[in-house]
Amino acid sequence: MLQTGIVYRVADLVIEAGALILAELRRPGGPRGSGYKAEVDLEIEVVLRRGLEQILSCDFVGEETGRHQTGHRYCWVVDPNDGTADFLAGRSGSAVSVGLLDEGEPVLGVVYAPGTPRGSDCIAWQQGMNALFRNGRVIAPSKQNRDLKGSVVFVSSAAASKRAENDILCAPATCEPIPSIAYRLARVAAGDGAAGVSLYPVSPHDVVAGHALLKAVGGDISDQNGKPIRYTASAEFIDPVEQCFGGQVDACRTLLARPWINLLEPNRS
Repeated sequence: MLQTGIVYRVADLVIEAGALILAELRRPGGPRGSGYKAEVDLEIEVVLRRGLEQILSCDFVGEETGRHQTGHRYCWVVDPNDGTADFLAGRSGSAVSVGLLDEGEPVLGVVYAPGTPRGSDCIAWQQGMNALFRNGRVIAPSKQNRDLKGSVVFVSSAAASKRAENDILCAPATCEPIPSIAYRLARVAAGDGAAGVSLYPVSPHDVVAGHALLKAVGGDISDQNGKPIRYTASAEFIDPVEQCFGGQVDACRTLLARPWINLLEPNRS
């Protein structure tokens, strides 16, 4: 059984590591790196890996520092800076994502976006808790996130260039572009919207933490075929994932029926 309250220690560590994102955004000349690789990503993951191993010594899968797997029942799954390309372009909203799997089942998630239009935002949960906590406070998510009407669907930042088309696909909700899929899922779990969508391939380190948060409020994540996303004990997807739709099941089922492929052809956005 996972130690009670471990998520608070993880959240403190994630917030500490996330400060490096803000420092890098404020760096004269902008963040270091190019394409999909920022130098600070590795620096953050080194801090996280060291700290997480002290909190719970188990297997580890990180985007930057690779895998350490021994067959332990627990496995940390880490993305130090989800949304790197947008981060390098100077856009705020990337997030640190730390999830924990127990024999392939998400049992803890912490997602921290240090720089967003609404300020820093940390959303966390672990198995056994009755509610999420956000920025140090327990929250009771609104039931509004179970329905698209009057709500929001969080989509990638690329949607900003095709806002009208995305709004049609999300109707009767509106779309809101956010760089990080981890943070999109976390915002949905916290009751800010109906669903989070990625039209591009994701990896377990992108979604495990957000998946844990959604579980806490009765949500789930499906792939492009509407099949629930699941993981092996070694932190791999059981089935390939080209797209993902996370939130309450009914909202995601409605969105899955929409022609999202229209956004990707002939030019990917």
